[in-house]
Amino acid sequence: MLPIPFEITKISKDNAKTRTLLLAGQLPTRPSPGQFVMAWLPGIGEKPIGVAGLAPLRLTIAKVGPFSSAVHQLKKGDFIWLRGPFGKGFKIKGKPAILIAGGYGIAPLTFLAEEMKKRKIKFTLIAGAKTKNELPPKKIPATVFCTNDGSSGAKGFATDLLEKLLSKSAVSCVYGCGPEAMLVKLAEICGKRKIPFQISLDRYMKCGIGICGSCAINGFLACKDGPVFDEKQVAKMPDFGKTKLDESGRRVRA
Repeated sequence: MLPIPFEITKISKDNAKTRTLLLAGQLPTRPSPGQFVMAWLPGIGEKPIGVAGLAPLRLTIAKVGPFSSAVHQLKKGDFIWLRGPFGKGFKIKGKPAILIAGGYGIAPLTFLAEEMKKRKIKFTLIAGAKTKNELPPKKIPATVFCTNDGSSGAKGFATDLLEKLLSKSAVSCVYGCGPEAMLVKLAEICGKRKIPFQISLDRYMKCGIGICGSCAINGFLACKDGPVFDEKQVAKMPDFGKTKLDESGRRVRA
């Protein structure tokens, strides 16, 4: 699949580190929440980016490195090239759910929340960050906020809030996206309560189509078997929360 140019129609500043690009047009096939695209800037590089929403097509990108820094320099009327969508997204169940996002993990869960709202599925979205300057805009429905330093919302980790909510009501599934340490804790909490969960696992991706193997984890490829995995698949991943491959193929701490 060759990259397709998309014109940027609007750029919104979500917080101190993230921008959301609104794009003209749609992808060749309709993405589902949790799927990703490979975003390319000529002369800069290509990176996997989770789809943040449709109508219009949206990408939320945090400034963390050379590629994302270049994206943050783009303006309305500029172009970004995309190929995809790729991977397997979240499987939406028809009963109340909890969505939990840590930091930049809010993007695919915003998309998931929109789909659940359309299907009239009850949910609570936990949005956590280190400080209030890193929280997403407070316009997503059914959202509760928390910060590590207590500067906005509840004080503590997103998983602390998850435990409190699970102690008060039953849910059919917990959906998570964020730092791997948070996802490990999520899996532990859900495992103790025997609650199904689905998590979006971040791994280094070069191709997005299962050729390079850079996103491999214990026999799974995050770009094709994931990036969303359920509790049964995670149970078969001894490297989850421990190690991953970096851009050179070396095994490093997750």
